[in-house]
Amino acid sequence: MTSDFYHSRILPYAGIIIKICRAYTANQQDFEDYYQEVCLQIWRSHENFRDESDWSTWVYRLSLNVCMTLFKRKRNRYIPVALDNETEIPDNETHTFPDEELNRLYRAIRQLGEVDKAVILLYLEEKPYGEIAEIMGTNANNIGVRIKRIKKRLKKILDGIEN
Repeated sequence: MTSDFYHSRILPYAGIIIKICRAYTANQQDFEDYYQEVCLQIWRSHENFRDESDWSTWVYRLSLNVCMTLFKRKRNRYIPVALDNETEIPDNETHTFPDEELNRLYRAIRQLGEVDKAVILLYLEEKPYGEIAEIMGTNANNIGVRIKRIKKRLKKILDGIEN
């Protein structure tokens, strides 16, 4: 990957790539792996971009697909272990934002399903429903209904997360 390509085609979209990667990871090492893989996939796939949508829309879609794929692989690698009530699970989550409320929101977002997680991230980026629908491969009305349901779910999750 050339420096020019990174600076012109990836860096301007680093904010959303970072947010998407943060939503699918709970620690710094995983975040860095996801971010690097997204950048690599953008570089590998950029010749497949057909100008049928904006570059930013394509980057969002590719970033979401890469993160969802990595998340599925990682989740399927672990074998759940039954724990007794006295076993404490260490919290290896890194607080990646200076604002604790933002950290709480991302912890709640991580609890959503893959599609809902993707939709709410795009909504938080203030993308119009039409663009979210294009990225997600659905229609704007479906996105509006889904966002309303996601907000209700996030409120319930956040009400259950201690301050």
